[in-house]
Amino acid sequence: LQSILKLLVAGEGPSRTGVLIPIPQYPLYSAAIAELSAVQLNYYLDEEHCWALDVAELRRALAEGRRHCCPRVLCIINPGNPTGQVQSRQCIEDVIKFAFEEKLFLMADEVYQDNIYAEGSAFHSFKKVLFEMGPPYSEVVELASFHSASKGFMGECGFRSGYVEVVNMDPEVKQQLAKLVSVRLCPPVSGQILLDAIVDPPKPGDPSYELFISDESWELWGWSGWVLVNVGLYMMSPSSCGAEQDGSWSMWAPPPRPAPQEQGQAPDMFFCMKLLEETGICVVPGSGFGQREGTFHFR
Repeated sequence: LQSILKLLVAGEGPSRTGVLIPIPQYPLYSAAIAELSAVQLNYYLDEEHCWALDVAELRRALAEGRRHCCPRVLCIINPGNPTGQVQSRQCIEDVIKFAFEEKLFLMADEVYQDNIYAEGSAFHSFKKVLFEMGPPYSEVVELASFHSASKGFMGECGFRSGYVEVVNMDPEVKQQLAKLVSVRLCPPVSGQILLDAIVDPPKPGDPSYELFISDESWELWGWSGWVLVNVGLYMMSPSSCGAEQDGSWSMWAPPPRPAPQEQGQAPDMFFCMKLLEETGICVVPGSGFGQREGTFHFR
């Protein structure tokens, strides 16, 4: 992610690169944007519709950003982190058309693609949808898609390795990307071995296939405890959205319980600390990921 952003960031003042990111977001994005002196452009996910992505909100964020910078990049996290939503195929098509119309480079963070649990939900990769849409989109839209052994059920969160695939990138620019990646140290050997298993998993008839499928099923079953957590949270706070979501995470509004003023804490931080103290359960306040002003959440 950092290599791709480094490649795309340029300019100063009004010509500085603007990067559209979802709010709530995974903090790697805001940190990398700040480090590169780019401009963070927030687009808000629709909490009332289980954190769905709305293209109208993308247009609002883009128009606002163009007043003071040069938006060049649109970041998508699907399945969502920290929100856990899984985008529909129609939504992905709409985003691709938007990027095509506005000449934006698409960054698709798809590291939780195997962790889908809700009935009727399915993961659709941006690359697959882009190519199935055909010309002119498949020939023009620049896309970088990301997957990782460091997230999802394969290696969460111990093994460290990942990859990016780029589509429709100018060959000379791609050559510069190769240079950027080449100056970084590679991940440890164990991570490289695991990544090979992710991109080329055992197939039926291979000696390790049965063991691989057994381990995969066991790991995904373990992750499915998320479903029970969501059911419990929904019973505690049915007005919040989250019980219908997929992926590995969800964002919830804490139940009404105003923090005493002397605590000097926002309500979500107060809730998270009290939950830890009283139950031993550790959650993260929404302020760590970004949220609409005046709202409070925990992941």
